[in-house]
Amino acid sequence: MAASSSTSSPQRDTCLNFITHLLQTLKHTIKNIFFHEQDLEDAEQLSQALPQTVVSSYSSRQLKHQVFLSFRGEDTRLNFTAHLLKALKDTGLNVFFDEEKLEKGEQLSSALSQAIAASNLSIIVLSVDYASSKSCLVEVSDIMDRKDTQGHIVLPIFYHVDPSNVRNIGGSFKTSFEDHELKRPIDEVKRWKAAFVEVGKLKGWHIIGGKFDRPETEYIKDIVEYVIKKLMNNYFRNASEELVGIDDQKKLILGLIEQEDTRIIGLWGMGGIGKTTLADVVYKEVSQKLEDSCFLHNVSEKIEKQGMESLRDDFLTELLKQEIRIRTPSIGQGFIQERLNNKKVIVVLDDVNDSDLMNDLGVQHFGEGSKIIITSRDKQVLKNGGANKIHEVVKLNENDSLQLFSIFAFRQLNPAIDFLNLSYKFVQYAQGSPLALKVLGSRLYTKSKRDWESEVDKLKEYAQPKISQILKRSFDGLDELEKNVFLDIACFFKNESKEDAEEILSRCYRGAVSGISNLLDKCLIDIITASPFFSIEYCECISMHDMLEEMGKDIVRQEAKELWKHSRLWNPKDVYQVLRYNKGTDLIQGLKLDMSQIDNLQLCPTVFDNMYNLRVILFYFSGRFWKKSSEKKLLADQDDSVSLPDELRYLFWDYYPFKSLSSFNPINLVVLKLPHGDMEFLWNEDSYQNLVNLREIDLTQCKKLRKIPNLLSAINLKSLCCNGCESLVEHPCLDHLAYLKTLELEGCHNLKKFPEVPNHFSILELDETGIEEVPDSVEHLTRLEQLCLRKSGVKKVSSNISKLGFLRSLYLSHCPITEFPKNPSELYLSETQTEFPGNSILKFRSLEFLHIDHCNNLKFLSELPPYLRYLFAHDCSSLEKVSFTNQNLYELESSDDSHEFFMLFSNCFNLNQDSISNIEANAMIKIGSLVKKWEKESDCDPPSLVCCFPGNEISANTFEYQSMSSSLILRPSPNGCSGRRYLVFVICLVANSAHVHKYEDLICSCECQLMATGGHYEKLKRLPGGII
Repeated sequence: MAASSSTSSPQRDTCLNFITHLLQTLKHTIKNIFFHEQDLEDAEQLSQALPQTVVSSYSSRQLKHQVFLSFRGEDTRLNFTAHLLKALKDTGLNVFFDEEKLEKGEQLSSALSQAIAASNLSIIVLSVDYASSKSCLVEVSDIMDRKDTQGHIVLPIFYHVDPSNVRNIGGSFKTSFEDHELKRPIDEVKRWKAAFVEVGKLKGWHIIGGKFDRPETEYIKDIVEYVIKKLMNNYFRNASEELVGIDDQKKLILGLIEQEDTRIIGLWGMGGIGKTTLADVVYKEVSQKLEDSCFLHNVSEKIEKQGMESLRDDFLTELLKQEIRIRTPSIGQGFIQERLNNKKVIVVLDDVNDSDLMNDLGVQHFGEGSKIIITSRDKQVLKNGGANKIHEVVKLNENDSLQLFSIFAFRQLNPAIDFLNLSYKFVQYAQGSPLALKVLGSRLYTKSKRDWESEVDKLKEYAQPKISQILKRSFDGLDELEKNVFLDIACFFKNESKEDAEEILSRCYRGAVSGISNLLDKCLIDIITASPFFSIEYCECISMHDMLEEMGKDIVRQEAKELWKHSRLWNPKDVYQVLRYNKGTDLIQGLKLDMSQIDNLQLCPTVFDNMYNLRVILFYFSGRFWKKSSEKKLLADQDDSVSLPDELRYLFWDYYPFKSLSSFNPINLVVLKLPHGDMEFLWNEDSYQNLVNLREIDLTQCKKLRKIPNLLSAINLKSLCCNGCESLVEHPCLDHLAYLKTLELEGCHNLKKFPEVPNHFSILELDETGIEEVPDSVEHLTRLEQLCLRKSGVKKVSSNISKLGFLRSLYLSHCPITEFPKNPSELYLSETQTEFPGNSILKFRSLEFLHIDHCNNLKFLSELPPYLRYLFAHDCSSLEKVSFTNQNLYELESSDDSHEFFMLFSNCFNLNQDSISNIEANAMIKIGSLVKKWEKESDCDPPSLVCCFPGNEISANTFEYQSMSSSLILRPSPNGCSGRRYLVFVICLVANSAHVHKYEDLICSCECQLMATGGHYEKLKRLPGGII
């Protein structure tokens, strides 16, 4: 900024001696103030007066100054600007202040430009003769250019001038620009004018002056406060860009704020997941756009410490800029409410656990356009509080987690190479929790590798105190029912089926289903789709963050010093001690034992006698699918059974060592699972057992089991699994069990009779049984959806199977079949004497899976539907002709889940050439449909097609690039890739399949090395890929 000489007036020139002394004082006492004294007349004098290190420092350090002050010295240097400068400096701000009247010197011009670039914010004091100074206009032009290109903050002060005269270049400004047009190049003046006009359009302060205006000291106070607020917001916004993994969520919340119909936004998630951080980032960015703002941290904690009324008074005082003290329970209908109605605000209420808080604080009275962000661990609080949108704050992905962990553990963005594997272990433990990553990383900073290894060993054994303290606040807010349900899940039922957990816990506590729902709302558990404990079927399962699990277990550990006084035991050593030394007490409610972690133990039949409140027994082998039955650890004494407490709800005992459960009254039992057990029978046939609460029985691989007892009282039974019970020769009548949905008898070789089951039955698993006939009575199973009879003794299938309208999946082998279900989606007919006359397959409009391997009588497959996704016809030695219906590409593209296709005609050497051409053409049609579908839904899994058929050559018309080796080099045409975000390859290969006896043995892999023109390349591998 430079000042030019002009006639001064009493209004503009006052206190000359004072400001001169002030400048001298500032020059010697305040850092980072850069000014030139008035008596310097040229650049040479300037360069002598200025140390070169000062001038060059602007280019060597970015953002050296926080504020650049632009003004015309002769107008305001002795009054307003001097006072404003002092006020800014008193707050600790670094201000660039150039009080200079000369307008020449390249060094000065360059230094000023660098100073603007090195500042966060510019204040332009627009006074009457501001535009008469060329240097002032050069500064304005530079400032506005950086505003447009770099987001530089500009705050204009209209000092004794009308803003409209700035926007429209009127009054004294018109005269000044006319004078410049006579002396300066016209393009330069136009550039100054455009910048000057844009400044006039900005929001700023209009200081009129005179006795009817506010004192200038009040204006200066407001300006300084606003500058600090803007700089803080700008600093936080820049810093927030470096906050790991939060940017996408920030953009989402900002998008919600822009929606007019969104007033209250809820941020929901478990403790330590980053709700407050996300709210803070959004608040800092939005608050500068609204009239007033308030961020209320740790609301629940503050209410607990200071009370609701005190918190409300502080809140309203902050918003209304006046001390408020209300003596009534609500803010009432008076003046305060009216003032709130006139306020357009942004408010964050952090960590809210009571929906009444919104009413208590008067949130409903805020003016139109106000935005309220509420963070809570309880989703129901947000719903009851009137949240228009609720966003679940998601955990960090692995890459972001590793980066955040590294920031605290290494003070850099990536881990040290020697600590990489150890770092991943901590990242895996944290499971995307920013809190855990920060706490663990900070604890490990500067520690040795040996210390790190020791900390890894402690992770699963001991809860992390700093983390648990924060997480435990959620637990402390639960009622007694919810606490018990939470602890049971943490100790026993994590990853269990949601349905099973609800059934079991409902028999333990009244209202358990509601308790589970509340835990879900409070982010203490989650529901995921997975395979539950010791199952391969996918369903809704209860999940829990590992740190919450550890916190729950730590709460149980603190119940008592003696482990037999704990309510729940899960540590193998602890359970082993209790069982070995008969230390059980009535305080123990559950036992969970991984038997792979203990030595053999001979069990006393009375070992559970003192544990009469025991509700859960879970004895299992981790990874038992790979264990052999010889690995029994809990061994039976001479007795045939063990005495079990009547309170048992859940009994899972892998390799149960006793012959029966005759000493057990299962009146409360919900789930009975005894896989690989030694029992010969469950309980005596002549003794009545009340099984009204029993929902599930699993006796898989109980090879000595001869008979299933009468289940007349098991009226709520849903599932009965007896797979692999080789000695089982009969099963009871089941047709009275109205809720039974699943019966699994696979591998029961001695079962000869088709089971009698309820008419509503949906799934029958009868593979590898001795059943010889599917009887006519099968027509009564009107709700049957799946029937499995592979590798069974079936010699006859009743034609009544065609009457089953709901049967979607039929699995048969080694038997003839002439009639089919009405509308199947999957037919497995391998090694049968199946023939499809005419176009009979075409009528199966829902058919997606067709397995006809080794069907040696099959000669024709006519009019196959194009939407057939899986067709396995391996080793159909008599198959001669294959044809498809008209290819309906639209139907393929619009079908659901059609992202992969398999067509296998391997070892079908009697296929004629027309059929092979049909198969190849159908494959190409499907590839085209997959590519078009993927273009529309690029976020889905990449498409895949595998097609195999007999042949010894590749069509040159279809495949342009060919090679006799197992690799080839090709150069895709640039035009062929134009506009696409990915490449699509269709590969055909000739392979020797002489040793392929099952279609499962057909494995194709494709490795692509993509090289760009610059030499950079990437390797991609697909197994399988789009292969014909």
